Amino acid sequence: MPSKIGEIKNMNKVALAEEINKILNTTKTQSEQVVEALFDTIVKALKRGDEVSVAGFGKFIKKAKPARMARNPKTGEQVKVAASNAAKFTVAKAFKEALN
Repeated sequence: MPSKIGEIKNMNKVALAEEINKILNTTKTQSEQVVEALFDTIVKALKRGDEVSVAGFGKFIKKAKPARMARNPKTGEQVKVAASNAAKFTVAKAFKEALN
């Protein structure tokens, strides 16, 4: 039976593993491995350029950020920022509705 997750103020990886442990009745190590495997799988998929979509939760995509010019706030000097990739998460409609 699921625990009352609402009692936790700040959910981190350890707390997430503990909740999975309570729900699945596994060992602490197994629960931590489940959490690590989930995150590693998402990262690997995004690194390949794949989209990770979880029905009712949302989807993760890899978004390319082009090179740009920025300003150093301390000196006001212009600085070139290299192109990079970022992860983007879009919340599913069911998830949004569950929060309201």
